[in-house]
Amino acid sequence: MSLTRSFASSFRMRPFLYLQTSPNSRRYLSAPAYPGHIPLNWFENAVLAVGSGVMSLADPRRGGKQFFLLSTNPSSEVLTDMVAALGETTAGPSLPRLREIMLEDEEGRSILKERPRVNTDTIDMNALAQYPDGSFGRAYVTWLERCGVTPDTREPVHYIDDPELAYVMQRYRECHDFYHCITNMPVSVEYELALKFFEFANLGLPMAGFGAALGHLRLTAAKRKRLFAEYVPWALKCGGTAKSLITVYWEKRWSQNVEEIKKELGIWDPPEPTWRKPLSEAKLAAEKRATAPTKPT
Repeated sequence: MSLTRSFASSFRMRPFLYLQTSPNSRRYLSAPAYPGHIPLNWFENAVLAVGSGVMSLADPRRGGKQFFLLSTNPSSEVLTDMVAALGETTAGPSLPRLREIMLEDEEGRSILKERPRVNTDTIDMNALAQYPDGSFGRAYVTWLERCGVTPDTREPVHYIDDPELAYVMQRYRECHDFYHCITNMPVSVEYELALKFFEFANLGLPMAGFGAALGHLRLTAAKRKRLFAEYVPWALKCGGTAKSLITVYWEKRWSQNVEEIKKELGIWDPPEPTWRKPLSEAKLAAEKRATAPTKPT
C-alpha cells in the first residue's frame, strides 16, 4: 500500500472513529464510487493537501516521471504519490470547469464518452513507430525514446469523488507526455516547471500553479534566471492563448503532421531546450521499433 493511502487510512480510523460508532452521527465516509477510490471528508482532504504539498516540494516533477527512478531510489514512489495526491486534493472547481470545456467541444465530448486510456496495453508503440517522420505518432515514440520514459507510470486517481471528474484528472495525467511532445520539452526539473506554467495558463489546475510558483526554488540561480527570462513568458502567452489541450483526442491524431497540429492548437515552440540524449539516437531507437512486431488487432 502506498504511503498516501496508508496515511489517509490511518487518520480515518483513529480521530474519526467515534463518528462511525456513534448512533446519532452521520457516517462521514461514502462507499467507493469507482475502483481505487478512497473517499475523504473535508478535514482529511485538507490535511492530505497540506502534507502532499510540503512533500512535493522535494521534487516538483509531476506524477509518473518519478517512477522511472524507482530501481535506484525507492523513496521515489512516495514522492510520486504525494504529487498525485496534491493534484487531486487541490483540484477544487477546476475539474468541473474542464469538464464543461470538454462538453462544449466535439473531440472533448468523444473523450468523455469513450474514456480512452494511455498506456502500452492500449497503444501499440511499435505501430506508432511505423508512422512517417513528421507525424504525431512517430514524434511521440521518438520523444519517449529520447527521454527514456514510458506511459505506464501514471498513478491512478484515488481522492476525487465524482467518477467523471476523476476521469478528467486521469486524462490530464495520462496526456501530460503528449504536452511535452507537442511543445518539444524534455523531462528535467526546469522544463517540467516550464510546462507547469504552460498547463496553469492553459488548464487552470491549481497543482500546476503550485508547482510553477514554488518548484523553481530547487533550481540553481542560473537555471532559475533562464526559466523566468525565457520559458515563463513563452509558457504564459502560449498556454493562455492555445486551445485547451484537455479537449484534444490525441489518439485519433497519430497520422496528423505535428506542425499542422501545433498550428491548429495555436502552439509555437519554446526557446531551444537542452536534451540529455541526441535526437539522432532517439530516431534510431524509433526506427528499430518500426521493424518490431506489432500487437495483433
